[in-house]
Amino acid sequence: MTLTSLSAPAADNAVASPVVLTLSCAQAPGIVRAVTGFLYERGFNIQEHHQFDDAHLDAFHLRTSFSGGEGDLDISELEEQFAEIAAQFDMEFAFHTSQPPRILVMVSKSGHCLNDLLFRWRAGTLGGEIVAVVSNHEDLRQMAEAAGLPFVVVPVTADTKAAAEDRLRGLVDEYDADLVVLARYMQVLSDELCRDLAGRAINIHHSFLPGFKGGRPYHQAYDRGVKLIGATAHYVTGDLDEGPIIEQDVQRVSHAADPRTMATLGQDVEALVLSRAVRWHCEHRVLVRGHRTIVFN
Repeated sequence: MTLTSLSAPAADNAVASPVVLTLSCAQAPGIVRAVTGFLYERGFNIQEHHQFDDAHLDAFHLRTSFSGGEGDLDISELEEQFAEIAAQFDMEFAFHTSQPPRILVMVSKSGHCLNDLLFRWRAGTLGGEIVAVVSNHEDLRQMAEAAGLPFVVVPVTADTKAAAEDRLRGLVDEYDADLVVLARYMQVLSDELCRDLAGRAINIHHSFLPGFKGGRPYHQAYDRGVKLIGATAHYVTGDLDEGPIIEQDVQRVSHAADPRTMATLGQDVEALVLSRAVRWHCEHRVLVRGHRTIVFN
């Protein structure tokens, strides 16, 4: 079965440099030989190769980046030619072009994650192309527009939630977004919208969940005298904050850290963890298998 690449251009599927092949299948002898032989026969040069043999689940996962090749070839032709190997090993696979995925960022009032994403995008290290910022508040308009990005406000209340989510779907289509990043967007998405965005929406939250639910998590952490604070980036699912985890990190704190200090340190971790997750997704380094991820970083 072929998985469609989120980053392949709609009008031009010509193979650019580099191309990434990702695949998953049951463990079997000869998989790597078949893949590398396929690429060698077509004049491709492997630039980066990762594989993971999951003995516990009897599964094999691979990510290979390659370039070169002989003659003109597009992604659809490459998929068609690879189909025989895929059928032999019952693979789920995808070829991804080097076209940067288009990113729609969603925010509320906190700007630390958006600011970090914008910096990395302008520095060329994010892996994708930010195309718009959407918010349920006006607070971060200046930050987005200073970066030359459209800033769209979609207010959300209990009575307007369904209409607001329809508007969001329209914006994803309008900006041809491959990935939606919830950069401290403080609204819970409906199960239906989560299904619509399955595999292409990433959220960031403090790792206290579910231990410290609700507002003011760093004050709750302070009251409990925690010694580690952290953040988790995960794909969005209908199960709140329980989607497949892409990246996590922590920061050690002492008894001297007050809630303000904890919040500052926590925001630093949140920004770093989110940017890593976004880059790895954009570079096709993340394979989702059920509730788990394989991350070739």
